[in-house]
Amino acid sequence: MKIVKTVSKLFLIPFLAGLAGAYTFEEFDDAAVPVTADNRIVHSDSPTVFTRAAYKGDSYNTPLPLEERFIEAASRSTKSVVFIKTLTGDSYEPTSYFDLLFGRPNGPVASSGSGVIYSDDGYIVTNHHVVDGAKVIEVVHNRRTYEAKLIGSDPSTDLAVLKIEADDLPAINLGRSANVSVGEWVLAVGNPFNLTSTVTAGIVSAKGREISLTKGAFPLESFIQTDAAINPGNSGGALVNTNGELIGINTAILSQTGSYAGYSFAVPVDVVHKVVDDIIDYGEVQKAFIGAEVIDLDVEKAERLGIKAERGVVLSYITPEGAAAKAGLREGDIITAVNGLPTSSRSSFLEVISYHSPGDKIIISFIRRNQPHETTMILTNREGTTEIIHREIFTSETLGADLEQVSKVERNLLGVDQGVRISNIRPGFIRRLNIAEGFVVTKINGIPITSPEKLVQVLSNVRGRVIIEGVNSNGQKGYYQYYF
Repeated sequence: MKIVKTVSKLFLIPFLAGLAGAYTFEEFDDAAVPVTADNRIVHSDSPTVFTRAAYKGDSYNTPLPLEERFIEAASRSTKSVVFIKTLTGDSYEPTSYFDLLFGRPNGPVASSGSGVIYSDDGYIVTNHHVVDGAKVIEVVHNRRTYEAKLIGSDPSTDLAVLKIEADDLPAINLGRSANVSVGEWVLAVGNPFNLTSTVTAGIVSAKGREISLTKGAFPLESFIQTDAAINPGNSGGALVNTNGELIGINTAILSQTGSYAGYSFAVPVDVVHKVVDDIIDYGEVQKAFIGAEVIDLDVEKAERLGIKAERGVVLSYITPEGAAAKAGLREGDIITAVNGLPTSSRSSFLEVISYHSPGDKIIISFIRRNQPHETTMILTNREGTTEIIHREIFTSETLGADLEQVSKVERNLLGVDQGVRISNIRPGFIRRLNIAEGFVVTKINGIPITSPEKLVQVLSNVRGRVIIEGVNSNGQKGYYQYYF
């Protein structure tokens, strides 16, 4: 009953506002989007060129009252949001005497979430955490259930792409998160608590939020914050504007209880577009790097550096021979804009960089010794080149884990010369050793581990005392010691 009253009050606000004359609702600018001869959409306020047909630019020609726009937006977007069911877990295998005595959870675990139809030929976007570790993934749309294939996922942005065998699906219209304003009305569409096709409303309360949620080697957080109610099951669903256009993928809530408590967060659609297209085209994200680390500029840092700039990001570390170094940048430089777009925070800077691919040229505006400068930078991939690269995962059934050689960029950040990351740990040898997920093995008994094959070879042949050295995802050194 409380929910019904709350929703009734929400939709009553516009009517009272109109009668009292106390509020004014700003109509959004629905200017035409330029399209090239090959149907590419080029946005004048961003260097990004979107190449897929998912963006339809379907805007209203005549202004409608806000309550009617809510109804129309809900009608348009709900048909493009799907229900996702997963089964995770593996068969029981005791790993210690404690397990043998007391047992532990056994068998597959069922869970659910939401997804958004990205293209009419069956590509679905959702959150990485919704499908992470799933053995079975099913997509429910229009009371029909499809078996879904995981095309790829990106823990750094908490996004994943699924594919179902279907045609003529109602793909959602894509908006531009760069054009979203704080205070703008939005709708969240998803399946909380297994309640399918649920719509809630709110406003955008902030942009560029970092909440230390995403995982992966290079986490990207620049969330859209909203007070539209999102609960467990909403993950992977749509955040849409009052035109029914996708502006974000709902990902997280800020809560002490696990349920909605006032603030929700969504991955901006401009980031979603790049990530999803890369996963579809290449199987993984072609992430661009500047070869440097940045931190937020605040008043204290500005005074310490003796500069007059009030906004921007400070270059705190520059990789030798990286993109920033080659562009002539130095530690302590203040980046104020990228391609003319102002950079107000670390999250907004990393978001703009995430729109680009290795090999792209960008113009960096920066301040050095209180003097403005510009330079051209060529972005690189994680190996320091501009080539398209494909992630290579070595799966070891013997060890019960996935192994991946650490990239050049990561090696520089972690301060190691070589290393192999352990992930997706399953029942097997690695689990029995209690090695942590994401641990990077650099040496075993003093032998450098330069590749997954080397790790398997060394572990298969060692006897007696074994010392495994490495670092965790934060670069903290550690080791595991065993006797065989």
